[in-house]
Amino acid sequence: MGKYFGTDGFRGEANEVLTVEHAFKVGRYIGWYYGQEHRARVVIGKDTRRSSYMFEYSLVAGLTASGADVCLLHVTTTPSVSYVTRTEDFDCGIMISASHNPFYDNGIKLINHKGHKMDADVEEKIEAYIDGEIPELPLAKKDQIGRTTDYSAGRNRYIGYLISLATRSFEGKKVGLDCANGSSFMIAKSVFDALGAKTYVINNEPDGLNINTNCGSTHINVLQEYVREKGLDVGFAYDGDADRCIAVDENGNVVDGDLILYVCGKYLKETGRLNGDAIVTTVMSNLGLYKACDKVGMKYEKTAVGDKYVYENMVKNNYSLGGEQSGHIIFSKHATTGDGILTSLMIMEVMLEKKMTLGQLTEPVRIYPQLLKNVRVTDKKTARENPAVQAAVNAVAETLGDDGRILVRESGTEPVIRVMVEATTDELCEKYVDQVIDVIRAEGLVVG
Repeated sequence: MGKYFGTDGFRGEANEVLTVEHAFKVGRYIGWYYGQEHRARVVIGKDTRRSSYMFEYSLVAGLTASGADVCLLHVTTTPSVSYVTRTEDFDCGIMISASHNPFYDNGIKLINHKGHKMDADVEEKIEAYIDGEIPELPLAKKDQIGRTTDYSAGRNRYIGYLISLATRSFEGKKVGLDCANGSSFMIAKSVFDALGAKTYVINNEPDGLNINTNCGSTHINVLQEYVREKGLDVGFAYDGDADRCIAVDENGNVVDGDLILYVCGKYLKETGRLNGDAIVTTVMSNLGLYKACDKVGMKYEKTAVGDKYVYENMVKNNYSLGGEQSGHIIFSKHATTGDGILTSLMIMEVMLEKKMTLGQLTEPVRIYPQLLKNVRVTDKKTARENPAVQAAVNAVAETLGDDGRILVRESGTEPVIRVMVEATTDELCEKYVDQVIDVIRAEGLVVG
């Protein structure tokens, strides 16, 4: 993790943590870096936040001032920027979004020419340039100044690509979509309509300030109620930049990333398309997922939290499917990043091919109650490695045995230790989480 760039780009409150000056310098460095041997080509997309336009103009100014040509996809999804970057010979893709964060935050996600998240060494060089540790870069002059062009055709090609992936018509299926007043409002409905679904859409009227506000994948209760009210067959909720998907079954029950991994993984295994008969998860995936996988002979890997780490594992081992509980699901045959709309299409394929409802498909999985509490500490490493804390964690793990688990980890972005317990009841989760937190507090490691 760098000074500015975390696991998912440079993110923070607009003009507080992430400023237009930062965006300009990111553009300046990217334009120069990729333009050393040829004129750089960069494609930019953005979500619906009010500040996204401001950052788009700042990035374009920096890029073109360094001699890069820029193509604008305008409002679009993160996975569409990844798709266009890797399929249309761009040096770099940039997505302006803070994903599931509130409207006043924003972020800059950098994508390399393969459609992957940007290499850490390039991000480190950008940080050095922002902080003045690299000499000022030359400005382009005369006909070397870059050009900016509209490239909404690229977004349309991505829509066509999604439609081409469907194996069956969705005719007769009533599908609900919660677009989170974000990027998917430009894409999701047109895809489902083209495939013949009767599409019901909510939260698709962005005003720059309502992205993720009481809607989308982080407020799934809204879609749950809508699916029940309208008697829909299934519902899909996306986040602000549509790289996540959380589903709702025909009964209004939540189908999170763990359940999606089970449903799609089991189907791919049955059809001989799950490489290594394995899925890639993170350490936050539910114990119930692993027990269900064991019953059907499906293997699994565990990585650190972050779809970046999931994808690295998938590439290293040539796996087909991986993801996070939060709804970042990666189908490596079709994409190099989490893609919410693609995920919903893959779920529809399983439902249609198996002739089963989503509720029936998830029925074999018993999700264990899970509780996560954050503790603000003076030093994360010291708190996690404290002997008394480790003894308390080991004692809980031993007591739980095969009927639960405890995970204590450091936050990647805050001075916080996260204590998570899964057990057979909510009461046990509460008891054991508090038991460890009490030790952290007694050791004088808590702030305040």
